[in-house]
Amino acid sequence: MIGALGVVFGDIGTSPLYALRECFHGPHAVVPTRANILGVLSLIFWSLLIIVSIKYLTFVMRADNKGEGGILALLSLAFPDRKTKPKGFDILIAFGVFGAALLYGDGMITPAISVLSAVEGLVVATRFFDPYIIPITVGILIGLFSFQRFGTGRVGKIFGPVTFLWFLSIAALGIGGIVQAPVVMTSINPWHALHFLVENGQTGFLVLGAVFLVLTGAEALYADMGHFGIKPIRLVWFTLVFPALLLNYLGQGAILLGNPAAAESPFYNLAPKWSLYPLVGLATLAAVIASQALISGAFSLTMHAIQLGYLPRLEIKHTSSDERGQIYLPQVNWTLMLACIGLVLGFQSSSNLAAAYGIAVTLTMVITSVLFYHAARRLWGWSTWKIVLLCGSFLSLELAFCGANLLKIAHGGWFPLVMGIAFYTLMSTWKTGRRLLRDRLQANSLPCSLFLADVLKHPPLRVAGTAIFMSGNPEGTPLALLHNLKHNKVLHERTVLLTIGTDEVPHVDRDKRIQVESLQDGFYRVICHHGFMEESNVSEILKACEAKGLKFQPEETTFFLSRETIIPTKHPGMAIWREKLFAVMARNAQPATAFFRLPANRVVELGVQVEI
Repeated sequence: MIGALGVVFGDIGTSPLYALRECFHGPHAVVPTRANILGVLSLIFWSLLIIVSIKYLTFVMRADNKGEGGILALLSLAFPDRKTKPKGFDILIAFGVFGAALLYGDGMITPAISVLSAVEGLVVATRFFDPYIIPITVGILIGLFSFQRFGTGRVGKIFGPVTFLWFLSIAALGIGGIVQAPVVMTSINPWHALHFLVENGQTGFLVLGAVFLVLTGAEALYADMGHFGIKPIRLVWFTLVFPALLLNYLGQGAILLGNPAAAESPFYNLAPKWSLYPLVGLATLAAVIASQALISGAFSLTMHAIQLGYLPRLEIKHTSSDERGQIYLPQVNWTLMLACIGLVLGFQSSSNLAAAYGIAVTLTMVITSVLFYHAARRLWGWSTWKIVLLCGSFLSLELAFCGANLLKIAHGGWFPLVMGIAFYTLMSTWKTGRRLLRDRLQANSLPCSLFLADVLKHPPLRVAGTAIFMSGNPEGTPLALLHNLKHNKVLHERTVLLTIGTDEVPHVDRDKRIQVESLQDGFYRVICHHGFMEESNVSEILKACEAKGLKFQPEETTFFLSRETIIPTKHPGMAIWREKLFAVMARNAQPATAFFRLPANRVVELGVQVEI
């Protein structure tokens, strides 16, 4: 629970720093009158209750793929069998991939706005720090991303107690404010929210874009579920996080009722003057933790995407011997860091960043609701009217938030959309390119039965040792085997055809992981299945083969791989620019030797050119 508190709830836990402020001080703010304050507080309460407590923690997180969450895991649950395509299948798959891509844009903005809004609290205490806000923020971001290599487990253990103190502090501040104006407690009446929207018309609709800021981080609860489990996340939310957030928002509203001028920074105006500097320090630590939720979520998302074939191989480091879900991806980490620093330098203030925040999250939430509809029907057999009523309730609120946030595009909201489109282009290009490559290779592949018959008819020279040929096609003959026989004119005494496939589940049971088939004349076929949250370690696969009667001597085993060189052409497939992009991605992917953890001094690579 402490680990989950330190990683999962950081983002949504620091929303009080800027969410209510943007409602009454941002570009689309409303006047902080009594009716408006109670209306906004009512919107905040019911948004947290419906979207976070009911949608995600009660329903969506039930749709776990063997303990793993996130939009790609939900996509696998909704459509586990890609061969039988329902109506609109391709569109829904595209929506799911685009929703995943949008999370990268959100992961760039969250650290920037969280840390910047916390550091800006120094200005409330004294204007002396005005010129130092940006440098301090950049320095903190560099430190945050440099710390990621130690893993989310250690981060959670360190940050968990700090986050616990943060939520206790904001709850205490909120209680102090509520005491000054207890009338804010009446805002839980939904009538105040409805009255606010009716009375303010278009302006009230625009404020929904700022109200939505209280929900940023809700999607991370689902994405990070595999790190800590559903029970700790639910328990922490209902016993600590939700009450603390609600008390603080109510306290900020109470302060505004007594002093509308406090709208410039209602959070820091809750605190006594003597506590401002300690509170800024605590808020900064909490903001660092807030960033952790999206960073660790981006790591999990990227690993899902790699294993499911949406991104090229990247270096993945496990940072815990106990929890398989705790990982670190250096390339993703440093890319996010550079993007965050660029956002801070470009937007200069958290209010400017708030204009860019929310669009990616709302679109992802809408896509999650659509995918949950299909997953719930398949997993639990719910009736159509039941699931339509449930998802329709969620979508009605989310689409309203989405419409309000789309009006932010001209004020910076274009950034997460551009990032989402860019990552979607990369992911869809890689997926399509791999399919085209597989089709081209299979078209030129020799069926294994014909190859074995030819070997029996024209036996080549056999040499001592074991050769393992890796191939993605479990039926065909690996191109590396054909090239080796053509050019070297020899075969090893024992030849193993190894295929490693990724199933649409996070983990595969050990007894179903390895299949060993003895073919003929010293040939064997080994097929390994693993989940999209598992790494492929060939050494472990070979050890597992011993239980199936196939033993290996490492010093007598040689691995043969094909290294494909992609040649873009005008043949039917993808647009030429996408084929060139795919070729660049393929050249920069992590080598198979490192990805599959092969002994580098026992690997032979044979090149092949493939036109797509």
